[in-house]
Amino acid sequence: MTSNSTPPGLTRFNALEEHAAFAALHEACASTAWAKRLLAARPYATADDLYEASDAAMAELTAADLQEAMAGHPPIGRPKPGDPTSAREQRGMAGASEELRAEMLELNLAYQDRFGHVFLICATGRTGEQMRDAVKERIGNSPEQEREIVRTELGKINRIRLARLVEED
Repeated sequence: MTSNSTPPGLTRFNALEEHAAFAALHEACASTAWAKRLLAARPYATADDLYEASDAAMAELTAADLQEAMAGHPPIGRPKPGDPTSAREQRGMAGASEELRAEMLELNLAYQDRFGHVFLICATGRTGEQMRDAVKERIGNSPEQEREIVRTELGKINRIRLARLVEED
């Protein structure tokens, strides 16, 4: 394989010292177990290898690992101040009406009361209305159903964030 076929960001990621690579992964996903699994499998030949390792690590996360991962995500409609990642991912709420924002806040709180964690959805490319409809639909789920949906949504978010990491020059 020639170096030309490996994205520049992936080459850089593979070459990072362990603590720096861990920090980059931890920024993508707050789960320590997930980050350690991905670190252990370096170097990656292709971005797809990295994404597949991410998916495999997500599949093995315990309930506690998922809690840790979710703790790194702000509520929908309230991106962390000064955090360009959550602001970019939640862009669909940026132009939302005050009414929709208030409704999302109420729904987020109800969801958090029911499940004990933030409502998590891969918000990239979704409108505020789509996110509101999703929380309304999912609030009726059992905790077990919701944990698996959250696992899937986290996996999608991680892939998007990893793609940004490996595709950056």
